[in-house]
Amino acid sequence: MSPQPASTKRPHEKAPLQSPVPPRASFAEDPTRSLGRQHPEPESRTRTPFARDRDRIIHCTAFRRLKEKTQVFVAHEGDHFRTRLTHSLEVAQIARSVATALGLDADLAETIALAHDLGHPPFGHAGEDELEIQMQQWGGFDHNVQTFRVVAELEHRYPRFNGLNLTWETLEGVVKHNGPVTDKLGRPSWQAIDKFTQGYDLRLGTWASAEAQVAALADDIAYNNHDVDDGVQAGLFHLKELLDVPLIGPILAGVLREYPDADPAIQRLEAVRRMIGAMVDDVMAETQARVAASKVETAEDVRMLDHALVAFSRGMLEDLGQLRAFLMERMYRHFRVNRTRSQARRILAEMFQLFMAEPDVLPTEWFGWSQNQGEAGRARIVCDYLAGMTDRFAIEEHRRLFHLDVWN
Repeated sequence: MSPQPASTKRPHEKAPLQSPVPPRASFAEDPTRSLGRQHPEPESRTRTPFARDRDRIIHCTAFRRLKEKTQVFVAHEGDHFRTRLTHSLEVAQIARSVATALGLDADLAETIALAHDLGHPPFGHAGEDELEIQMQQWGGFDHNVQTFRVVAELEHRYPRFNGLNLTWETLEGVVKHNGPVTDKLGRPSWQAIDKFTQGYDLRLGTWASAEAQVAALADDIAYNNHDVDDGVQAGLFHLKELLDVPLIGPILAGVLREYPDADPAIQRLEAVRRMIGAMVDDVMAETQARVAASKVETAEDVRMLDHALVAFSRGMLEDLGQLRAFLMERMYRHFRVNRTRSQARRILAEMFQLFMAEPDVLPTEWFGWSQNQGEAGRARIVCDYLAGMTDRFAIEEHRRLFHLDVWN
C-alpha cells in the first residue's frame, strides 16, 4: 500500500481564510431558556424555538404577499425596485450578520427582521396614511400593531390556535424592537396590543432583547441604502448629486477615484456596498462601547437599561439625518412619487368607503366575518382585508369594483 500524502493541498493553493465566530455573548438570548409560547407545544427535534419561529414566518401567507407590496415604488413600476419582501430579506441578512459578529442569537435577530413588515398595507406609507385616515373614528391604523395582529391573530394555519404562536422573545421583539412602548398604549390603534398583553405580559415598559435592537438597526441600514440605489435607478436624481451628501458623498468620491472608467451602475453598487459596510462598522463599534460602559452581563440587564444597547454613533445619526433630508426632497416628495401616492390613496379610500356602505360586495368569507358586528368591528374587518392586499391585487380589485370595462 502506497503511503498517503501528508496534505492534499496543491502547492499553488492557499489555505482558506478562517473567520472565527465570536463566542456567545453573556447577554445574548438563549433559546434553551425561552419563556415559551402562549399555547404550549412540543419542541421541534431539529430546530431551536427561534429558528422554528423564523420558519413559521417564512411559510405564512402574509410573508408571501410581501413580494408585491411597495417600498417606495408600486409593484408595476419596475421589476428591479425593492418590494417589502426583498427589503425584509436584506434586513434579515444584515441582522443575522451583525448578531453573529456581536455573539448574539442570529436566529432570533433574523426572525424579528423577517417579521417586521408583515403588517404593512399595499402602496407603502401612502397606504398606511390612508388607512389611518379612514379608520380614525374606529381606532386608527398602525402598521406595527398590524404586524403584531398578523402573527398573533390574523394568520389561520393551525387547528388549535389563531396566529403563529411565536415565542415570547419573538413577540416581544416584534412589538418593541424600537424601544419601550407604554407611551403608545393610550392610542386607539394600540388597543389590540394592550388587550393581548393583559393576558400575556410582554413587559412593554422595558427595552427588548439585543437581538431585537439589531433587527431595528438593520432595517435602518437596509432602507437608507436601497432607497439611494432605487432612487438613482429610477432617475429621480443622479449619482453625482450625492457627492455633497454626508456619509454617501465621501464614499462615492472614493469609488470614483478608484474606478473612474467603470460603468455608472457598478459605481453606484460599489458605493452602496461600502455604505452598508460603514454603517455596520459604526453599529459594531458603538454597541461594543456601550456594552463596556454599561457592563451588561445578562439579557435581563439589556432590558433594564434606560437606553438602547445597539445603536449608531452620534456622528452617524447626524450624517443619516442629512441623507434622509436629501432623499425626502429628491425622492419621497418627487412629483412622480406624489402622483403614485395620490392614486394609491384614492384606491384605498374608495374601496374602504364602498365596503363600509355595502359590505355584501366583500368576498364571501369576509362578508361572513363582518356580520353581527357593530360599525367599529366591521370597519376593522374591512381594514384587515385592505391591509392584506398586495399592490397588484388592490389595483385589480378597485378596477373590478369601479370600472365598467371589466364587464365586457
